[in-house]
Amino acid sequence: MTKTHRSKAALTVAVASGLVLGGVAAPAALATPSADAVIAEVYGGGGNSGATLTNDFVELANHGTAAASLAGFSVQYLPGSASASSTWQVTQLAGSVAPSGRYLVAEGKGAGGTVALPAPDATGTIAMSATAGTIALVSGTTALTCKTAADCAADTRVKDLVGFGAATVREGSPTAAPANATSVARGTTLADTDDNAADFTVGDPTPTNAAGETTGGGTGPGEPGTPAKIHDIQGTTRISPLKDQKVSGVTGVVTATRTFGSSRGFWLTDPAPDNDPRTSEGLFVFTGSASPAVAVGDAVTATGTVREFYPDTPSTSVYQSLTELSSAQWTVDSHDNALPAPTVLSPTTVPETYAPSPGGNIEALPLEPAKYALDFWEAHESEIVSVTDARVVGPSNSFNELYVTTKPDQHRSVRGGSVYLGYDKLNSGVLKVQSLISFDQRPFPKLNVGDALTGVTSGPVEYSTFGGYTLLASVLGADKDNGLQAETTRKQRTGELAVATYNVENLAPSDPQAKYDRLGEAIVTHLATPDIVNLEEIQDNTGATDDGVVVADQTLQKFTDAIVAKGGPRYQWRSIDPVNDQDGGQPGGNIRVAFLFNPARVSFVDRPGGTSTTPVSVTKDHGKAHLSASPGRVDPANEAWTASRKPLAGEFVFQGRTVFVIANHFNSKGGDQPTHGRNQPPVRSSEVQRAKQATVLRGFVDSLLAADKNANIVVAGDLNDYPFSPAVQMLTAGGALKDLIATVPEAERYSYVFEGQSQVLDHILASKAPRGVDYDVVHINAEFADQASDHDPQVIRFRPSTGNAIQDALYDLLDYLEQLLGKYFPQP
Repeated sequence: MTKTHRSKAALTVAVASGLVLGGVAAPAALATPSADAVIAEVYGGGGNSGATLTNDFVELANHGTAAASLAGFSVQYLPGSASASSTWQVTQLAGSVAPSGRYLVAEGKGAGGTVALPAPDATGTIAMSATAGTIALVSGTTALTCKTAADCAADTRVKDLVGFGAATVREGSPTAAPANATSVARGTTLADTDDNAADFTVGDPTPTNAAGETTGGGTGPGEPGTPAKIHDIQGTTRISPLKDQKVSGVTGVVTATRTFGSSRGFWLTDPAPDNDPRTSEGLFVFTGSASPAVAVGDAVTATGTVREFYPDTPSTSVYQSLTELSSAQWTVDSHDNALPAPTVLSPTTVPETYAPSPGGNIEALPLEPAKYALDFWEAHESEIVSVTDARVVGPSNSFNELYVTTKPDQHRSVRGGSVYLGYDKLNSGVLKVQSLISFDQRPFPKLNVGDALTGVTSGPVEYSTFGGYTLLASVLGADKDNGLQAETTRKQRTGELAVATYNVENLAPSDPQAKYDRLGEAIVTHLATPDIVNLEEIQDNTGATDDGVVVADQTLQKFTDAIVAKGGPRYQWRSIDPVNDQDGGQPGGNIRVAFLFNPARVSFVDRPGGTSTTPVSVTKDHGKAHLSASPGRVDPANEAWTASRKPLAGEFVFQGRTVFVIANHFNSKGGDQPTHGRNQPPVRSSEVQRAKQATVLRGFVDSLLAADKNANIVVAGDLNDYPFSPAVQMLTAGGALKDLIATVPEAERYSYVFEGQSQVLDHILASKAPRGVDYDVVHINAEFADQASDHDPQVIRFRPSTGNAIQDALYDLLDYLEQLLGKYFPQP
C-alpha cells in the first residue's frame, strides 16, 4: 500500500476513456458506489519471484457507520484479458466488516515468499495474476458471467469492482499495474468514485485482518529474524545497518499512535537506552491504513522488516528517509507502563550549525548530534521530544501544520519570526509541528508568527518531505494569540513618488471577491495608495484553464474596481500579454507582470512598438534616456527567460521628471534540493537561470545609465532570490543599483515565510539618482495564517532627480517645508 508520511500528497486523477476492443471503445463499468463495504486492497504476487508474502489476498473495508454483513457474499476473480472461455472464480465470505474495519481474504499460495499473512477472515485458493485482473465483491456466491465492463456494470449483484493493470473489466480506468512485490490499495478515505485509476495506487502490500493485525509480510515474535534492540536498528548513521533485514525481539514502550491517514502506526521507545548519543531509541512501526491495536503505555515485543522509507525513488531521492519497522507483528506484554522521559528542547539543546557540508550525500556519515542540528534530529528520530512555550515562526497553513522555534533568540525578527540571513545561517531551532490529536477532539490551532503554544508541546520526531524534521504532537500546547497586526505604511508627500511591488499570487477573475477586496484594501489602506504598483502573478481572463486565452483585462479591471470600492483612486494599467504557455506558472494561467498607476499623480509615457516578442531598447534624446517602446519587454527572446516571466519596462513622468520602472518576476526555486535533504549543501539548480536573468536585466539597466548617468531607475518585483544570492549580487555589482532590503536592520529583512524561515524573495532596487529614498516592507500576509497572498508588498518613496543640482535642491527644499508643515500643522 502506498505510504505517504507527508502532509501534501500528489493525487493524479485518470480520465475514464474506455478500453478499445476491435476498434470500438468499451464503456467503463459504472456501478453505484457502495455505501459501506468496498474492496480496499488487492495483491496477486504472493509466492512469486521477488515476493515476501506467500499468499495472494483481497482486503475489504467498511466506510459506513454500521457493520456490513458479508453473509451470502463472495469475492470473485476474472483474468485481466478475459476470453470467451474465461470464468469467474469464487471465494465465499461470512461474518461482517465493522465500521472503519478491515476483512482479509487469503487466496492462492505460491512456491516462494517467506512471510505468511495474518490470520485471514476468509480463505480461498484463487491463483491471481500479480499484474492484471479483476476482483468483484458480489452479493451471492454464484459465479458472474459478465466479460465486459458494461455487462458487469449492469449486473446488480456487483457491489464493488476493481480492475488492476491492463484489465478489460474495471470501473472507469484500471489501476496502474502492480507487480510481484506490490499491491493496489484504495486511498485513506476509501473514496469510491467509480474510477479505479483515481481510487487506487500501487504500493507495498499491507494485509490487515478484522482484528487489526497487519503484517504486510512480517513474521511473528519468536519466528526467525535477527534479534535487535531499537538502537541496533537505528545505528549511528542515517541508514539502518539492518536495512531490509528481518528483525525480532524488538522491545519498547508505545509512546504515541497515529490512527488516521494512510501511514498509520505507533512509536516505540526502548526504556533501557545504550550510551551512544548517536543512536535513537525510538522507532516507528508502520501498520499501513489500519489503526494499530495498541495503546500508549503498552510494552510491546515486535518482529518485522526494517525499511528506510523515502517519498519517492530511493536511488534518486533528494530527501532523507525515515527508519521504520514494516510488515510487523507484535505482542503486547503489559499495559500502563511509565513512558520514557522525553528529550526536553531548551534554547541550547539543538546545535547552532545546521548540517555538515561535505558536498553530496551525507547518509553514510557518522552522526554528530552535538555539532549539527540535522544530526541531532536524526539521532532522536521517533523519540519523544518536548518544548515549552514555543513561539510560532511559521503560521498555521491549510495542511494543519505550523513552525515553532526552539531557539527564541536565534535571528529573531522584529515581529517574532526567525530571519534567514545566509546560506550558512539557516535557523537550526526551527521545528515543524503537526498534531496526532483528532481534530474532533482538538482543532488544529490557527496561529500567526509571534503567537505561541504555551505549556508543553510534545510528541515523536519524524522526517517530512515538506519542512524537514517534524514534532508530531500527542500533547499540544495551548493557543496564545499575541496580537500580531497587519502593518500600514505612511502616505507619500506631495513631492515624493511612491512605487510599490506586490505578488498577488495567481490572481484570476475566478478568485472570490473576498480576495479582491483584501487586495484592494491593501493598496488603499496598508500601502497608502502608491503612485505606481508593480504587480506579479496576474493571470489571464480564464485563469488556470489552458484554452489559449492570454489577455488579462478582466483580471486587472476587477482589481482596479476593488481599489475604487475601498476608497482608492481609479488606477490605470499597462501590461503586455505573453505568448500562450511560455512564461511558466500554472498551466494555462499565463501569469505576467503589470503596472498600475494613478493618473492623478503620475503619467505613463505610451510609446507603441512593445509586443510579447519585441525587445525594448534605449534611445537618447538631448542627453536624456528614453524607451523605444513603453511598455516594452526586456530581451524576451533571450534563453534566460525560457518558461519564465519577461521583465516589463515602463517610462513614467512625475512632476516633469522621467522615471523608469522595470517590473520583474524571475524564475522560481522549483527543482532546488531541500535545505533539510540528504545532500549537503543542497544543490540550488534554479540559481543558474536567475543568474542569467540578472545578467540580462543588469545589461538593460546599464544601457539606460549609459544614455543618462542620472536616470531615475527602479527595479522591482519578485526576484525569487535572497540578497546574498548570485542573482542579486549581479544586479548590485559596482553600486549601479542598491538593493533596499539590505539597507534595513537584519531583523526586518524578510517579505516571505517558508518552512518557518522569514526570508527575502521580493526586492526593490534603485539607481543612485533618486533622492530622499524611504523604503518599507509592509507586513500584511506572510506571517499570518489568513493570507490574501503569500508575499508581503514593499514600497519606495523618493524624489526623482532632475539631473540638475540646483533644481534638485529646490525640490528638496519644498519637500522639507512640507515635512515641517506636517509636523507642526498635521492634517486631521
